[in-house]
Amino acid sequence: MNSGSPPLPNHRGGRHASARQRGAALLTAMIIVTLVATLAASMIWQQWRAVEVETAERARAQSGWILAGALDWARLILREDARAGGADHLGEPWAVPLAEARLSTFLAADRSNTEDAPDAFLSGRIVDAQARYNLRNLVDRDKVIEVEQRTLERLCETAGVAPELAARIANRLRDALTLESTKADSGIDTPLIPRTVSQLAWFGVDSEALTRLRPYITLLPQRTTLNLNTAQREVIAAVIEGADLGSAERMVQSRQRNPIQSLEAAKQLLPSGVLLNPSRVGVSSSFFEVHGRLRLGDRALEQRSLVERRGVEIVQLRRERVSSQESLQ
Repeated sequence: MNSGSPPLPNHRGGRHASARQRGAALLTAMIIVTLVATLAASMIWQQWRAVEVETAERARAQSGWILAGALDWARLILREDARAGGADHLGEPWAVPLAEARLSTFLAADRSNTEDAPDAFLSGRIVDAQARYNLRNLVDRDKVIEVEQRTLERLCETAGVAPELAARIANRLRDALTLESTKADSGIDTPLIPRTVSQLAWFGVDSEALTRLRPYITLLPQRTTLNLNTAQREVIAAVIEGADLGSAERMVQSRQRNPIQSLEAAKQLLPSGVLLNPSRVGVSSSFFEVHGRLRLGDRALEQRSLVERRGVEIVQLRRERVSSQESLQ
């Protein structure tokens, strides 16, 4: 062999380099495709999210408008009842609930225009807030009223709650109202003033006790009388000293036939010697709770408003919304 001849080309090394280049190019292409797909998916997700948020916000606003309509319905009925005058009782139009009806029936008379409408149902009712014992009656001029505390003690016994809870609620409510009236910094742990029965938890009232007491008590902005035409027998027996459940039941049965028009008429339904204090009981009401409920499929949005009737003017004092999941059973 001639040692001076030139070396042969390395075809194997060239093939390896070319394969590496093709592999790198393929890997780069895959990375680019992955990045593009990721960016595209992210953009689509963000767009979808924005649409969902906008849809939810629009649905919330529309639900608010619809429930505001339920409040307007209540205002109209209560205003007309005020013009009619007389006692407030459960036989009046305001006490008749608005039965659940498909929303589309209120929006169009032509059935062909409602075929594609969503399954939205609206219902409502008005409840006399003075049908329950008002805890605000416990305190007057920074003092706990003994007769009112005894009333709450009787209600606690009826509800199966320790009567000692009445003193705690009365004293804590007095402390909170005193602090609000003086606007002084006491330097101690003084509770906030509750606006609803649920907020009595601030006074250390447990949830079970609240559940038991809720049917019998309320918390209104000012002292009020108990409406004998709408109150339960348990509340009537607790508020009227000297009355028992039997006499309270007779009053309830009698008012179903003939609503009580005056305290003098109510006195005739009680045992002899039982007195009625006009500052504690009456036959009319100024405070009402308006419940509006909108159901969309298995979801329901409920709005509860506290209103005060001042003559023929209906003033909204408080509003709260409760969103809940419902079973379709």
